Amino acid sequence: METVPRPQQHRPGKRVTAAMVAARAGVSTATVSLVANGKTSGRVSEGNVARVRQAIAELGYVVDSVGSSLARGVSSIVVLVAPDISNPFFAKVIAGVRESLGSDFQLLLSVTEAGEFPRADDIRRILALRPAGLLVDAPDAEFIEDLSSTGPLVLLDAPGLEDYAPSVNLDVAHGARELAAHLAGSGHRRVAYMDSVTGTATFELRREAFLEEAAARGMAVEQSDLTTTIDVGAAAEAFAAAWPRWQRAGVTAVVCATDTHAYGVLQEARVAGLRVPEELAVAGFDDLPYSATSSPGLTSVHLPAEPLGAKAGEQLRALIEGRELEQPQLTLESSLIVRGSTNRAAV
Repeated sequence: METVPRPQQHRPGKRVTAAMVAARAGVSTATVSLVANGKTSGRVSEGNVARVRQAIAELGYVVDSVGSSLARGVSSIVVLVAPDISNPFFAKVIAGVRESLGSDFQLLLSVTEAGEFPRADDIRRILALRPAGLLVDAPDAEFIEDLSSTGPLVLLDAPGLEDYAPSVNLDVAHGARELAAHLAGSGHRRVAYMDSVTGTATFELRREAFLEEAAARGMAVEQSDLTTTIDVGAAAEAFAAAWPRWQRAGVTAVVCATDTHAYGVLQEARVAGLRVPEELAVAGFDDLPYSATSSPGLTSVHLPAEPLGAKAGEQLRALIEGRELEQPQLTLESSLIVRGSTNRAAV
């Protein structure tokens, strides 16, 4: 009986090359490249496609897309620089970026410790990978100037830096003013504000817009400079320490720079036996998914995180492909979502 030879399996530990695949399939390395990159239509016969795919499977060949793109002078990497990935808001931003970039690019995150700014020196080391482009969230002017990037660059949530690069911003001030108007209309006369230690322009903008509108509507805001990292436990601890003083001052509402801070306040308010919103109203920014299902639901300024990432990715992709941007500067609207944490009727 004739014995059919079994295909030789590649021994682990040895790097498989396109030339090895070509030799196994009996085709040229150019044909292997076309098959591996999905560019066979009208250029490679079905028989050769099948042989190459079988050889790829047998040898365990993996396309070195980064290496091949570096040989052309640029990689397929897109770098997203974020100041504080601990903020759950960024999960949706990242989802939006990935959706807009598609499978043609690999997204690399460069993040800092909670509450810290990225450093240009760190990003310059990443530039050695020759990324196709950079997305930078909430930078300051000093960082952008120090970075001196010459490649495609798009800024996210960077109000006031529009002259440096194309940007996609959030109109957080609009939502902050709506929140102040809502609290004033609900009868609050003295409120407190809990901020983030991440001193980016977006946090400064939402705080100042809220304070300005609150003052215009006759509300006093406790100026305690209370700031924490974007962490539920840290916010709960800070609120517990500040509440006795706030209570004596007549505070009836706490506004938080993020929903994550607000979750900590709600948690500690329950521990203290406070009825929300009857004795204490609580609100935040971001409108994270849990805010709609918390008990009570959290009133929050909705910031369109996923569209922010998607629009920034679209802008960057256009720059990478050499297309002119129709609108280099985009602004996405914010809106107030009122729930049970400030509205008794919604509880």
